[in-house]
Amino acid sequence: MLSFARKVSAPVTTRLTAARATNTLATRSILSTTPRYIQQRRAYSNDLSTAAAEKETIVKLLYNIGSRKEVEQYLRHFSSVESQKFAVIKVGGAVLTDELETLASALTFLNRVGLYPIVLHGAGPQLNRLLEDAGVEPQYDEGIRITDPQTLEIARKVFMSENLKLVDALERHGTRARPIPGGVFVAEYLDKAKYQYVGRITSVNKDAIESSIRAGALPILTSLAETPDGQILNVNADVAAAELATVLEPLKIVFLNEKNGLYHGVTGKKIDTINLDEEYEDLMKESWVRYGTKLKIRECKELLDGLPRSSSVAIISAGHLHKELFTDSGAGTLIRRGHKLFKFDKLDQVDPDKIRRIMEAEDEVVKTGEASVASYLRDLQKKDVTLYTDEPGQVLAIVTKDPENPSQPAVLEKLLASKTAVLNNVPENLWNTIRKDFDVLTWRVGSKAEDGNLDRSWHFERADGSLRSPQDGSTMFFYGIQDSDSVKQTLDGFKHTSSAKAPAGARSFSTFAQQRRGFASSSASRKNVGLIGARGYTGRELINIINNHPELNLTHVSSRELEGKPLEGYTKSSLTYVNLKPEDLKAQEQVDAWVLALPNGVCAPFVNQVEADVKEGKSSDKVLVDLSADYRFDNTWTYGLPEFNRQNLGGATRISNPGCYATGAQMSLRPLLPFFDQYSAPTVFGVSGYSGAGTKPSPKNDPKVLHDNLLPYAMTNHIHEREVSYQLGKPVNFIPHVASFFQGIQLTVNVPLNKTMTSNDVRSVFEEFYQGEKLVHVLESGEPYVRDNSGKHFVRVGGFSVHPDGKRVVVATTIDNLLKGAATQAVQNLNLALGFDEYAGIPLN
Repeated sequence: MLSFARKVSAPVTTRLTAARATNTLATRSILSTTPRYIQQRRAYSNDLSTAAAEKETIVKLLYNIGSRKEVEQYLRHFSSVESQKFAVIKVGGAVLTDELETLASALTFLNRVGLYPIVLHGAGPQLNRLLEDAGVEPQYDEGIRITDPQTLEIARKVFMSENLKLVDALERHGTRARPIPGGVFVAEYLDKAKYQYVGRITSVNKDAIESSIRAGALPILTSLAETPDGQILNVNADVAAAELATVLEPLKIVFLNEKNGLYHGVTGKKIDTINLDEEYEDLMKESWVRYGTKLKIRECKELLDGLPRSSSVAIISAGHLHKELFTDSGAGTLIRRGHKLFKFDKLDQVDPDKIRRIMEAEDEVVKTGEASVASYLRDLQKKDVTLYTDEPGQVLAIVTKDPENPSQPAVLEKLLASKTAVLNNVPENLWNTIRKDFDVLTWRVGSKAEDGNLDRSWHFERADGSLRSPQDGSTMFFYGIQDSDSVKQTLDGFKHTSSAKAPAGARSFSTFAQQRRGFASSSASRKNVGLIGARGYTGRELINIINNHPELNLTHVSSRELEGKPLEGYTKSSLTYVNLKPEDLKAQEQVDAWVLALPNGVCAPFVNQVEADVKEGKSSDKVLVDLSADYRFDNTWTYGLPEFNRQNLGGATRISNPGCYATGAQMSLRPLLPFFDQYSAPTVFGVSGYSGAGTKPSPKNDPKVLHDNLLPYAMTNHIHEREVSYQLGKPVNFIPHVASFFQGIQLTVNVPLNKTMTSNDVRSVFEEFYQGEKLVHVLESGEPYVRDNSGKHFVRVGGFSVHPDGKRVVVATTIDNLLKGAATQAVQNLNLALGFDEYAGIPLN
C-alpha cells in the first residue's frame, strides 16, 4: 500500500483516495470469500428469484380473470408511465372498517406485479363514532363538515390511527408501506367564518410521495392539509384525491366503496361504463340521476376534463379492484371522457387524410402493401357506405351495402383501432353504436388479425356464428341472421369467395354461438377428434359425449390392450380400436383435435411428434387436450378450467385439462380467494370413488379392500395439492381418500378468513361469482351428496357453515370425477378451442 502511494506523484487527498479505494477492493476481495458474505449474496439472489417467481405466479393468477392478452396489455400500459402516474386510490373510511384485509390483499396484489398505487384514505364513519362518544354532534353546511377545534383534534387522532392501521395491514401481507399523514397538501381556509378549520387545497407537495416510492414503499396518505404557517385543516377526502390526481395526472383514479360502483336508479343494475363526451348531457337530465349520484358524476367530469384522455375514474369495491384494472369487462363503474363518435353516410363527408392516417397505422392489408388506401377508397365509391370515426382518429369502422342486392346483409369492411383506443374501450363504444344501426351484419377477419389490436376472440364474443377458410385463414363472422336458410346462403357466399383458388376437396369450418345453437349445420362444419387412451373410464365417458355431440365426430380410438376390437356404443360410424404410435399421427391429417387420455408422464412423445410435424410442414397444427398432469404447470399450455379461464381457451391449441380433485377444490376456493387468511392455509378433505384410481389393479380400486373402509393416500404433496396451490397462487392443504363407491367426489373445504363473515355472506359471494355458469349449481340450503351428483355433468356447492367467530367457513362440494372432473371438461375445452358453443353435446340438466 505504501509503495503504491510513493510511486504516484499526486496531492495527499488523491493518494488517500487511492489508498481507500485499494483498501476497499482488498476488503471486498477478502469479504467475498467469507461464508457470511457468500450467505448474504445468496440470500439477496434468492430474494430476487423469489420476487420474480411471485410476480410470475400473480400474473398467472390474473390470467384467470381475463385473457392473457388483456392482462399483459394492461400491465404494459400501467408500467409504461412513472410509478406515481399509475393510480391514485381513494379509500372510504367504511372500507377501512369493513374490508381492511381485503384492501390490503388487493394493494399487495398490485405491488407484487411492480405497481405503486398512491393511496389516500378518509375516516368519516370513525370520526363520527368518536364525536358521538365525546358528546359532539357533527355539523354540516352544504354537505361540508364544520370543523371546530375539538372536531379537528379528534379528526387528527382518527386519521393518524386509521393511517397506521392500513400500513400495519399491508406490512402483515409483506408489502412495504409508508405512513404519510400530513405534509402533502398545502391549503388556505375555505371560509373560516362559516366552516372554521376546513381547507381549500392550493398546492401539492410530491416529495414525500416520490421518496416513498423510491424506497419501494406504498405511500399511504390522509386528506389533512396544512396552511403555510403550519395550521392543520380538514379537507374532504374525495376533494383531496381529485387535487392529487390533477397534479400527478395518473392513468387511473379509483374510488373504493362497498357498493362496487354506481347503480341505475330505475333498473337497479350497476352502470358498467359512462362515456362522458357521449353521454354526460343526456345522463344528467335523467330523473333518477340526483343527489350523491349526480354530484359524483359531475365531480368526475370536472376532474377528467383537466386530465389527459388516457386517464379514467373507476368506482369499485376493494375485492374487485384487480378485475377492474386488468380486464376489458371490468367489475365496477368506469367513467372516462371517451371519444366522441361521428357517423357519416357519404364518403365525401369525411376528411380522406384522416382515413388514410388510421389505415396506414392500423390496417394490416395496407401496412403489408397488399392494397393501397387510394385504391380502396376508389372501390368504396361504388357502394352505399356508412363510416364511423372518433375525434382524435383512433378508430375507424366502414359498413357497406351492395346497392344492387339490398336484401343482402350489411358488411363491416373495416374495423380498425389503435392500442390507445383499445385500452380506453373505444372499440366497445363504437361496436354498440354499430349494433344499434344494423340489425344484421357480416364481417371478415383476415389471417393476420392476431397481429392487430382486436384479436379473434374479440370477434367471436360479438358474433352469432362464424365460418373459417383453411385456405387463407380468414374467418367470416355474422350476427342477426334469424333463419337457417339465410345462414346457409351467407356461408355459401363466403365459401365461394374464399375458396375460388382453393384446391379440390378443401374444407371450410363453421361455428355457431350459443344463441344460434338450434341451427342445422352441414357436415362441413363438423370437426374430427382422435382419442388416445380410450380404454379407461374417462375415455369411455368421452366417447359417450362425442357420440351425442352435434359437431364432433370420433375418427380414431387408440388402446394398446383393445387393438383390433370393435368400438361398442358409438353410433355415428363403425370404429375399431387401433394402437397409435407417436409417428402415426402425421398421417392422420383429417383429425382436427387429439385428446390424450393417458397416464402421467406418457403423452410427451405424442406432443413432441405433433409439434415436430407442424414445424417441418408435414402436418397442419392440431388442438391437443391433455388429461394428464404433464402440462398443468407449463405456462405455454392453456389451463382448461373454463369457468375461470374461458377467455384464453377460444382458439387455443395446447390445453391441459385440470385434475378432478383440482377442479372441485378450485370451484370451492376461488370465490373466497380475496378473503383468505394469509397466515392459515385452507384445507381440502377429499373422498373419491374408486374409479378415480384408474383401471390398473391396486388396493385403491379393489372393492374387497374398500368394503366398509376409507383409505387415505398421498396425504401430503399430492399432485392436485400442488396444482391447486399453483393455480390459486396460494398454499392449499389437500388430504385425499378413496371410498367404496364407484363414481363421484365429495370435498369438505375448510377456509380461514381474513374478515368476519356470515353464512349468508359466503353464499352470496358464491352466487354472485357463479352467476350464469351452467355447470356450477350453488345450493340455497343443505350440503350436496355424492349419490345425487354421480353421473351429472355439473358441480354442486353448498353447506356454507361459518364458525361462531365468523373467521372460518366450511364449504361442501360434489363433482363427478369422470365427467366435470375429466371428460365433460375436456369437451368444454374442445368446444371453445374449435369455436363451438361451450356446452354443445353436454347435458345441462
